[in-house]
Parts: sequence; C-alpha cells; structure tokens
Amino acid sequence: MTKPRYLTKSRFKMATECPTKLFYTGKKEYPNTMLDDPFLAALADGGHQVGELAKQYYPGGIDITTLDYDEAEKQTVELLQRDEVIIFEPAIRFKNLFIRVDVLIKKGNQFELIEVKAKSYSATKDKDFFNTQGKIDSKWKPYIFDVAFQKHVLQSAFPKSTINSYLLLIDKTAKCATDGLNQKFVLAKDEINRKGIAVSASLSDDDLIEKLLTKVNVNKAIQYAYDNELTNGMPEHTFLDNIVSLAKYYEADEKIAPVVGKKCKTCEFRCSSEDEDRGKISGVKSCWKQQLHWKDEDFEDKTVLDIWNFRKTDECIENGIIKLEDFTPDHIGVVENKSPELTPKERQWLQIEKYQQRDNSAYFDSDSMRIEMASWTFPLHFIDFETSAVAIPFYKEMTPYEGIAFQFSHHIVHADGKVEHADEFLHTERGVFPNFEFVRALKRALEKDSGSIFMYSSHENTYLNMICKQLNQSSETDKEELCQFIKTITRSTGNSEENWRGDRCMIDMLDLVKKYYYDPATNGSNSIKAVLPAILNSSKYLQDKYRSEIYGSVDGIKSANFKNKAWIEFDELGKVKDPYKHLPKMFGDISDHDVELLSEEDELNNGGLALTAYAKLQFTHISDYERNELRAALLKYCELDTFSMVVVYEGWKELM
Repeated sequence: MTKPRYLTKSRFKMATECPTKLFYTGKKEYPNTMLDDPFLAALADGGHQVGELAKQYYPGGIDITTLDYDEAEKQTVELLQRDEVIIFEPAIRFKNLFIRVDVLIKKGNQFELIEVKAKSYSATKDKDFFNTQGKIDSKWKPYIFDVAFQKHVLQSAFPKSTINSYLLLIDKTAKCATDGLNQKFVLAKDEINRKGIAVSASLSDDDLIEKLLTKVNVNKAIQYAYDNELTNGMPEHTFLDNIVSLAKYYEADEKIAPVVGKKCKTCEFRCSSEDEDRGKISGVKSCWKQQLHWKDEDFEDKTVLDIWNFRKTDECIENGIIKLEDFTPDHIGVVENKSPELTPKERQWLQIEKYQQRDNSAYFDSDSMRIEMASWTFPLHFIDFETSAVAIPFYKEMTPYEGIAFQFSHHIVHADGKVEHADEFLHTERGVFPNFEFVRALKRALEKDSGSIFMYSSHENTYLNMICKQLNQSSETDKEELCQFIKTITRSTGNSEENWRGDRCMIDMLDLVKKYYYDPATNGSNSIKAVLPAILNSSKYLQDKYRSEIYGSVDGIKSANFKNKAWIEFDELGKVKDPYKHLPKMFGDISDHDVELLSEEDELNNGGLALTAYAKLQFTHISDYERNELRAALLKYCELDTFSMVVVYEGWKELM
C-alpha cells in the first residue's frame, strides 16, 4: 500500500522557502545536507526543553506520542469527542493536509491553537509582529506562516468552529523563579530508543510560578498573511491557494518549475562530486540545468553565489549576470576609496578580479599591516571563547537565553617569536553557572602584563560586556574588581549603560582580515576555518615550521592537550590538510555528516560543535568515560582555535 503524501507544516515551511524543494525532499537520490539528527540542533538551543516546559503550563493535557499518522489521528478524533480537552501533539488531517499541533485546547465549539517556539519575544519591540511599514516583520514570517498553515487545516477540518491562534514564546523579560530549573528537563530515550526530554519528578509548582513563556495572539498577523503574503515566486498568487496547490503537487510527486536566485546558496539539496559519482543527484544543479540550461561543465565556474556578502544576487541573476566571468565593476558598484582599507565593494571586486585573472596569490596590504603591528605590545595574547545561551535558566532571577561562557583558550607569542599555549578554562559541571569563575580565570591569565590581546570577531567583546552586566546585578564580593578588568580589555556595546574603551581593548583579527588580507583559496569566506588552511597552503615558512613535531614537544611549543604534534600533512593533490581534520571525533553517536555541519562557523565564530557538546554535558545522562572524552575533545578544539590565530599572525608576519 502506498504511503499517503501529506503536505505537513514542515513541508509547507520548506515550500515557502522554495516550492521546488517539495520534489526533492525525502528522496534518497537527492541528498539533504541538513542535520541527520535535528534533535541535536534543538538540544543546543533548548528547543525541546521549551516544548516540555510548555506542557507544564497546561495541567491535565493529554500527550499523543505515537508517530504513526493513522493511529495519531484516531486518538485525536476520540479525544475531541469530549466537550473540553487539552491535547499535546494532536493529529489533524484534511484531505491531503496533515498537522501535529503543539497544544490544542478545545472548549465546546472553540479551539485555541498554540504553537510553541524557543524564540525570544519582547512585548515592547515585537508587539504584534508587524514592522513600521505595517507588514509582517521578516524575522517573524516563518513562525506566522507556520501557524497560518495550521489554522487553515484545523478550520477546514472543523468549519463550524471558532479558532484563536497563538505563539507561545520565550519572554525576554521573565525571570526564573528557582535554582536548577534547567536541570529538570534532560535528554533521555524512551522504551523504543527515541530521543526526548524527561521531566524530573522534582519539578514543583514553585518552579513554574513565574512563567518563562508568554502566549501571544496571532490572529491579526495570520489574516494579513492570508490577504497579502506568498503572492510571488509561488505556483499561485494567494496564501490559501498556494496551500492547495502545493499539496496537490506534493501528493502527485510533481516538480514545480524552479526559479533560481540567492536562495540557492543555502539550499540543502546539494551533494559532492563523490556523491554524484555514486549516483546521487544535486537538487541545486537540477534546478539550474532546468531553468538556465546549464551543462555539467558550467558548474565548474564560480558564480554570483560565491561573492562575499553580496546584496544584488537576485538582481544580477534576473539580468543574466551569473558567472563571475561576466562581471564588471559596474555590477558591484565600486567607488573610489581614499583609505588604504578595503571597503566591502572593493573586497568583492578583488575576489571577482582575481578569479577572472586566474590569480591565486593572496592580497596582503603589508604597509597598512606594518602600521597596525607597530602599535601592538608584546607579549601578544590570543584568546577564544566557547559559549552557549540556554533557554531555561540555571539560577533564580536569571532571564532566558542569558549567555553562558564555559570555555576559553589562551596562546601567547613573545617578542622573540616563542609561542606557548599558556592557559585554558573549561567548566562543564551540570547545573552550575560558570561565568564568574570564567572571568576570574581570564583575569588571572591576562593581568600578568600589558601585552596586546586578540580575538577573532567581536564575540568575545560582546560576552565580556554581558558578564559585566551580570556581575553588577550579582552579590559577588569581587564584582567591582572583575568589571574593572573587563573594561580595560573591551569596548562598550550598544546594550551598555555607559561608554568605555579599555587601554588594552581587544584587537579583532577578523577586522584585520577584512581590511588587509584576501586569499582566493577562502572563496570569499573570512571565517578562521577558511583563512587557516588558505594561509598554510600559501606559506612555505609555515609549512616548514609545522611539518615537524614541535607542537607539544619538550623543546618546542608548550601545549596543554597535544604531544609531539606535526600540523602539516599533505593530501593526494599536494594541499595541506585542514588541521581541524586532525582532531578526534567529538561525538561517537552522531554521523560524520552532522559533525561536519556542526563544525562550520560563520564570520562571527559561531560554530555549533562546542555548544552542542556543552548542551550534551549539561542535559544528557552520559557515563563518566563519555564525559571525560567529550571534555578532552573540547579542550583540543578550543586550543586549536587560538593556535590558528597564532598561525595567521605568523603568516602575516612572514609576508611582511
């Protein structure tokens, strides 16, 4: 018997991003680069914990746990025979539409449809989800569309009912009522080995007296969506007509004609050449072949999607300017710049020009960098933080998503060129707020001299500002001393109540990369994960230095976590292997594919691997052996982060 092909809320969400994706989803021949285990992402941001917390606000609710469509619908129909009932995850079907509602409250002929999201909401800033132009704010559209789809299905299934729809969101102003609340929602497996959140028997009324979630009516936003949204780039011209049309296409397994654009850059339906050799098909390539009539060899060329931080992608594609070969400065809008620093447009054109000229050499403004370096004070300190932000707070009086700084690494480069891994900090004790011990350890590491301090992105500065605010609200006896230290090495952010710029204000290496350095091997990325292998491959000096086992050796570079390590290895093409590939696998129970995705970082250094590891240490029951192995892996990853910064500095120094 053929399994029914229902348009669900997740498939509808996917189709609103690009309707052609409906044809690719769920098919083995079209690989999907999203996480194999989406539970990991929700574990890291607290999504599942929030879902379970929401249920605690509705006592007497009945949870439908089966994943079987027919059985879930059968149980739902039976429960809805009652005049009043609260159901978690009820299954509602109407023709070829199928939804599981987070919370459904029935009172006679009236329904409350509640969608739970682990997203912060501010009653003053977000209000009714509309922007100043009277349109739905773009950041809220996916959530409004989600509830709008569910309301349509529920209303169609129960046409005589009255439905009020809500988002249940994280209240940014709420304060936790008790200590240790987050430890009462931990990852567990049920009797058939499914992952889920187990709620502690110790959860009490006192824990729930201050609500961390707020219920916000979205009826107005939904009606606006029905009247005004999804009018372009879709099979039909209205929101509700598109639901019907998308469901028909999916049910018939028919492909909707693609419209290529900037959305293709983040499309999950893509695969490597190795996968293609094994018979897999790239959804992205299929779309481009269909609309643009490209052949396989066309994909060997760089395109507009490769340009760093480019805002005119769709405009260029509409005008047929797709390959970098076809670009001129006018397409970028390059203007004369009297400053030596690269502007974003100059950097974009530099990327294009080097590609057009097949120039693989690195751009390096040695004169400007020499001026920068002349202002630095030895010894040089390189630091990197690993952080998290959990939805359900650790302590009483904390607000949701207050930042957690649980790890740092610290390398030093001395005036004579000596390198050492000087300090590290890792705090993973379950249920303990680490921030104040974190900053005390950082202070001990950095207060021994007045040397310049380096970060990679403003992430470290932002977190230290936040910790200063937390200290001011605390009863810590040394809070003034710690805040004074923080202010010496940071600059104030927009959220600060006062303005300052410390005498040792941290220097942002990412900022230096953007202004003075570009290597075509990074393909436009400025992430340290892209810059490191690029500079290793272009610098014979670095290759010669680190091909021997000097890192972690007695007479070489001091290291806390490596012994006699040689970082330079070459692949079959003669390229230096990415040093991060040398590290041990952080998780034994997830796929290599997921590890790869979680290892990716954006320019702001927001890799997901470490924060997922921290979430696992906090919210799962694992053995002492697993815990120790995970801690050891975290220490190695973070040490390599700051060592990478040292290597980039050394590479620049040699270029001068």
